[in-house]
Amino acid sequence: MRPSALPAALLFCSLAFLPTLHAQSAPDYKSNPKFTAAMTEAKQLERQRQTFFAIEAYKKASKIAEGKDSACLETIFTLQMKSGSYKDAAATAAALEAIAANPTDKSYAETKRGHALFFQAGEKNKPDLLNAADAAFKSAITDNPKNASAHYLDGQVLARLNQIDAARDQFKTCLTCVSPSDPSYLRAQHFAEDPTLSTHKMAPPFTVTALDGSKFSLDAMGGRVVLIDFWATWCGPCNEELPHMKKIAKEFAGQPLVIISVSWDNDETKWKNFIDKNEMTWTQYRDADHHLSNLFQINSIPHYFTIDSDGVLTAEMMGSGSDVEGKLKKLIARAKTSTPSPLNHVGN
Repeated sequence: MRPSALPAALLFCSLAFLPTLHAQSAPDYKSNPKFTAAMTEAKQLERQRQTFFAIEAYKKASKIAEGKDSACLETIFTLQMKSGSYKDAAATAAALEAIAANPTDKSYAETKRGHALFFQAGEKNKPDLLNAADAAFKSAITDNPKNASAHYLDGQVLARLNQIDAARDQFKTCLTCVSPSDPSYLRAQHFAEDPTLSTHKMAPPFTVTALDGSKFSLDAMGGRVVLIDFWATWCGPCNEELPHMKKIAKEFAGQPLVIISVSWDNDETKWKNFIDKNEMTWTQYRDADHHLSNLFQINSIPHYFTIDSDGVLTAEMMGSGSDVEGKLKKLIARAKTSTPSPLNHVGN
């Protein structure tokens, strides 16, 4: 997590509400060999994670398309957001607005522009950028009142502008636009109850089915502390940490703590056998497609996150020898003396 910016994971969880742009009929530039070559080069650079050069290649393709290819502009926007080029991303979103074919598409692009301005405001909460983001989200809502992402993000912006009642209204409206089964539903519900929580560095919301068949939802932990452990059976340092994890599970048994180990293993059988052999009795999940790992933006293991009873991300630790135990003791002690949110009453 970058300490100088809003959590990048927010980019994925809040944009999850957004629809895709309407399909366009194939224009003339699609058959232009120069456009095809530029797009091929851009995609290859993107796969190689050469983000700067990929953006430039996509820009070249967009120029050939005279700025009319929405998919190309969307990819440029996404890469700019991931690389922290929020000012450029806002300009790209404005270009998407300019080619919007209908109010729904325009709302989609306006939400993206507001999102970029929101991130550009950073942790300093620059009022001019927050107000500009608010205006963009309001426009998006005017064009599409059912745009859940615009309501959700505007709630966060308004909370940072200390307009708490207005923020609460936006989170409540967001709840009417999404299914209760959506992983972000409980998060929006939590923010509607206490909009100030949205100003903290929150762990990304997620729901997964654990090895034992139980559902694990981060926002339904009932006022408990959460420890997330990213690991793999083939990881030497992870195996060195296993006795420590077992000690934590035993020491804090019966305490307001939930542990979930998230494995990078591809071989399901080997993973299950390892868990049985080593008596890993806490919640286990196999993240074979790295979906959770991408949400938390990690690329190395072992990797730990501690999350307090309100869902606030309190610490990120990596490698062996991390003081996980000490941090948990403090969080659990605080959880015992605090009143759980009435919205977080579902557990596994």
